[in-house]
Amino acid sequence: MQRIALRTRLRAGAEEIYDEVHSVIPAELDADMRSAGVRSWTIWRDGRDLFHYVEVDDYAAMQERLKDSAANQAWQARINRLLEGDFDPRNTGLRVIWTMDAPDGLV
Repeated sequence: MQRIALRTRLRAGAEEIYDEVHSVIPAELDADMRSAGVRSWTIWRDGRDLFHYVEVDDYAAMQERLKDSAANQAWQARINRLLEGDFDPRNTGLRVIWTMDAPDGLV
């Protein structure tokens, strides 16, 4: 499993719309993401800055599989209009500098 961190930024004034759109994602997108190996995806927002944490079997394989997903294409079109610059699917995530893993059995 891979743990990937991503950073994106919202256009000014898009904060409420972004939060509303993400309150529930389409069931088809959820199913496509899970079948592409996504185990978990969490997004935090600080003002206009977004931080994504993804747990996925293989991030590159997930990107390849989702590029042909109609549900993902529709979602990206909807979300990218809210972002400063489109989300680049070739983004490999933030570089890990340091981590303190939880002791066995603790989360």
